[in-house]
Amino acid sequence: MVGAVTGLSSVLEGERAGSIAEVVERMRALQAALPDTSGTAHFNRLYLAVTEAVAQDLRAEAFAAPGFLERLDVRFAGLYFDALAAAEPPPAWRPLFDCAERRGILPLQYALAGMNAHINRDLPVALVETWGELGLELRAGGPEHGDFLRVNARLAAVEERVKGSYLTGFFGFLDRVFGRIDDVVAMWNVSRARDAAWVNGTTLWQLRDEPTLSREFLGTLDRTVGFAGRGLLTPAGALPLPRSVRARRFVRIVASLT
Repeated sequence: MVGAVTGLSSVLEGERAGSIAEVVERMRALQAALPDTSGTAHFNRLYLAVTEAVAQDLRAEAFAAPGFLERLDVRFAGLYFDALAAAEPPPAWRPLFDCAERRGILPLQYALAGMNAHINRDLPVALVETWGELGLELRAGGPEHGDFLRVNARLAAVEERVKGSYLTGFFGFLDRVFGRIDDVVAMWNVSRARDAAWVNGTTLWQLRDEPTLSREFLGTLDRTVGFAGRGLLTPAGALPLPRSVRARRFVRIVASLT
């Protein structure tokens, strides 16, 4: 058994990924190894899509500081792989791993819960590790920060495209009936999450010579992100809408079926 997700030892064991191409290869192997109905599989599919998009932009030389961006992506993905392999994953990841295949949770909810854990908890840590590894001067407005912001629009576009694939057929019908996914999506915005991650990464960087404060800050962030993740994974329909809203939705659905 490997950490919180079983059956992945052949994918997660061995040397850490050293390039974004190796990260993509490992994510594809994970996708093949995970059960299709697994919550982690739904997140991994979204994460794989956005990583492939960033890799494509790197090959097209679309960034001012590509070395920084690739190292950041590699370290960032490494934290996800570490969480999968850990016997006790960080609190931010536990809602996704604990829910596994719980009834009433839609694929998009799993995908967003994984993005919540990875961006809000792991990205600040990956930023600090990358700044330290490359000996960079931390400053807003520099080429590294500019590339970080440039990725936001790319990720938002890919995320929006992949989101649509989660809401087809029966799942789309459930969304129209219950309206639950409207609420979940409203809770999540990738650009805001990445902006917050930069601020939290800056805080951790300033605390790098204060290990006790740094651990306490990350621990609090970890637990807060985990709490938000549990909210994202509330079963669809568990939060009832006002009767008038349900009635309007029902009328629209009946009209669309006739």
